[in-house]
Amino acid sequence: MTQKRISLNLALLAGTTVILLLVQLTGLFPGITTPLESLEFSMRDLFMRLRGTEEPSGEIVIVAIDDFSFNWTGYQWPWPRSYFAEIVEQIHAGGGKVVGVDVILAEPDEAAENDQFFADALGKVPASVTVVQIVRQSGQGFESESLVLPLTPYREALDGMGITSFIRDEDAIVRSVVAVDSYQDKSYFNWAFDIARLYLNTSAPTRENSTLLFNDQAVPLNGGTITVNYAGPAGTYPTYSASDVHDGITLEANPDAFRDKIVLIGATSVTLQDTYPTPFSATIPTPGVEIVANTVDTIIHGKYITIAPGWLTLLITLTAGLAAYFISLPKRPTQTITLLILTMAGYWVAALIIFIRQRYILPVATPEIMLFLGVVLPTLEQAVAQEREKRRIRNLFSRFISPEMVDQMVATQDLNSLNKRSNISILFSDIRGFTTLSEKLTPEDVVALLNPYLEVMSRVIYKHGGTVDKYEGDAIMAFFGEPVHYEDHAVRALRAAMDMRKALAELQAQWSKEGRSTQIEMGVGINSGEVFVGLLGSEQRINYTVIGDNVNLASRLQDLTKTYAWPVLISESTYQQVKDEFETEFADAVTVKGKTQSVNVYKVIGWKDAPESEKLQPWAGR
Repeated sequence: MTQKRISLNLALLAGTTVILLLVQLTGLFPGITTPLESLEFSMRDLFMRLRGTEEPSGEIVIVAIDDFSFNWTGYQWPWPRSYFAEIVEQIHAGGGKVVGVDVILAEPDEAAENDQFFADALGKVPASVTVVQIVRQSGQGFESESLVLPLTPYREALDGMGITSFIRDEDAIVRSVVAVDSYQDKSYFNWAFDIARLYLNTSAPTRENSTLLFNDQAVPLNGGTITVNYAGPAGTYPTYSASDVHDGITLEANPDAFRDKIVLIGATSVTLQDTYPTPFSATIPTPGVEIVANTVDTIIHGKYITIAPGWLTLLITLTAGLAAYFISLPKRPTQTITLLILTMAGYWVAALIIFIRQRYILPVATPEIMLFLGVVLPTLEQAVAQEREKRRIRNLFSRFISPEMVDQMVATQDLNSLNKRSNISILFSDIRGFTTLSEKLTPEDVVALLNPYLEVMSRVIYKHGGTVDKYEGDAIMAFFGEPVHYEDHAVRALRAAMDMRKALAELQAQWSKEGRSTQIEMGVGINSGEVFVGLLGSEQRINYTVIGDNVNLASRLQDLTKTYAWPVLISESTYQQVKDEFETEFADAVTVKGKTQSVNVYKVIGWKDAPESEKLQPWAGR
């Protein structure tokens, strides 16, 4: 991977990381829910469902203001407070320890004495708690705030009061409750704390700066709210119909139904609109009183859910970006994909285990998105870059070699790997007497003669896996064994030379029919040996070529075809590689230009065992 490619990948990765971090930072502002937060909410719900339903502690039961009770009593809402008083008396008779009334008691009953009856009943039980409301209104330039308290008889009888406020996230699911609120500089805690305090016989919660302490334990808050550790969906806690409790049916069936327990009285009927979707039951709403039961259970047993703070979320996202960088380093796509899948699955499983064992919620959606995009985007960019590089290679080499070989070459994906020293075979060919002939022809005739010749000869070279290096007038320089390496490069070169002779005969026959000159001969020289092969040139013009002494020798052999009046000459090194397939004849040991030692030169007669008519014949050198 080049430095430029690494820099581009880092830029893509850094850009993705910055965007995700900015979205996360935006989500830290109150009242703003980003798409990433919504995904995190869904992931938390999934973790809670995968954890499964937990067995309730057995210390909390619910007396339900349900549809059955409405039908049985025939009452409309609100029920007479005297009816509630009789329910509380039944709970007291059953040994209930703490009674929580999830009903607003700020308005008097139609019969004033009923409120006193209810207050007296609440005063007789060991402990009783109800709710207050802090109401805020704003509009047209004004804001108002008021505190809705129970009537005086209730305030005198009750042992505790507190706010009850559920937080409905953007998807309308209740995952948390308000822990503490203030009115006129006085703190009002969630009434679940008073229920737990009375049940545990401990001190009231205290607030120190941003820390909430209860029962010698710090309560983890998330923006002033407590994340409810739901035991399960609606109906998880033991629930008794209010009419059955009132009529004594519940105690008759189970005398210990309320003994030493927290008993919550609240609405479960959907007609009272006090039901909410929760992580366990998004489609089947859970009554508000059961959400309170889950909250109280969470507080009593200290089963708090802690959400990773914002700084840790940002750090994990940065770490995911770093991991994505290392994952995307391997050049093999299968390895990259495998590493990505294993990393994403591993983190997901780790986050699930930490939640189940430690009740600690790590960010999941954002790091997983960071991992995915951090690997996929650079990989896609790399794929596009590789496709561009393949097209560049194809355009460059389609001038020299056959399209089939170009397709093989693009697999290299790195042009620098083409520069090397390699043992190959070099072929030079030239038309004998072409200069003299061209002087007798018009420029148009020269082109009409030369272009078909070069086209046909190039196709023959391509056919045998050769690379056309260059054309120099009527001369052709080609080599075999690069860029796609063949061990039999010498044999391929000589096969190409023999077929070039056949192709020339076919061209001569065609030119004869057209009335053109056919007095054309061709000399071919072939040498094998080590040369430098690669891309040479400038930014404006580049060529894939070979250089070295062995290239020069091949050119000299082609020149010697005129001296020996023989169509194809090869060197000693080529002869040693082709002698089993071709019939040759030693011509001479000559000292060519640029060499101090003599070189053995061989005439190529033809294929071994070929008929006499197919063997090469001498021609008068020009």
